[in-house]
Amino acid sequence: MIKLNKKSLIRWKVYIDRARMYVGYIQFMMIGFMFLDNYKETSWGTLIFDHLIYSLPVLFILFILLHLILGRIDTLLGFREEEMRNASSSNPVMRELLSNIKELQQEVRDLNKQLNDKNK
Repeated sequence: MIKLNKKSLIRWKVYIDRARMYVGYIQFMMIGFMFLDNYKETSWGTLIFDHLIYSLPVLFILFILLHLILGRIDTLLGFREEEMRNASSSNPVMRELLSNIKELQQEVRDLNKQLNDKNK
């Protein structure tokens, strides 16, 4: 029998979120194939589909390279980091952790100051 408790539901949600990421990759590639299929009757489409054994690996490599370039640009511009920062600032658990860290840092500063005052 399957136990329905909070931990199980959270674990299932994590599994679904992970699967959704991979499904997103597949959907994105399917959009690319649909895009190519729309241009099947053009000169570029004819060239691609007549030589599918060569064009498919080339298109796949171009697909990967384009995504690597886009990912690098995103990393340089810092969009993902800012998105994660915003998401974590709205998360109550993360806010509490950050608050605790700030309190600990202040306590360490105070202790260091007391030690320096005693050593003088």
